[in-house]
Amino acid sequence: MAKPARPTDCKPDVCDLAHKFCMLGATDDDLAGLFEVEPATIAEWIAGFPEFAAALKQGREIADATAAERLFQRAIGFSHEVEKVVQSGGKPVTVKYTEHYPPDTTLVFWLKNRQRGRWRDKVEPEADVSNDFLAELDAASERARNFSRDRG
Repeated sequence: MAKPARPTDCKPDVCDLAHKFCMLGATDDDLAGLFEVEPATIAEWIAGFPEFAAALKQGREIADATAAERLFQRAIGFSHEVEKVVQSGGKPVTVKYTEHYPPDTTLVFWLKNRQRGRWRDKVEPEADVSNDFLAELDAASERARNFSRDRG
């Protein structure tokens, strides 16, 4: 498959292609490879072409929202109607039935990778350490050293 030409500006076809690749999970580095440009060029396009920036954002948001919706359906389980054609007495017969899917949470990995801030397993506390707290830690450390020295 031939690679697309390097765009000099962000025409609708470039935005459309970038949008589609972002729906597949493309990063800015992936887009740079696709368009055969440096990653800095992608950053320039995002800053300089609002249509391009919007295409990336919408592609990523649509993919994430769709995955979240499917994850929710799978997490709680769901059912849907199915038609299947079978042979009966040598003739095709259409049989309708309900397919049931039990709860399953394996799709959460998509969200953990795409929206780490919202879906990570461990929330990191913000580093907001006061000088008083640091002084208390230093004092406790000093007491521990003195205790060890006095006992030894």
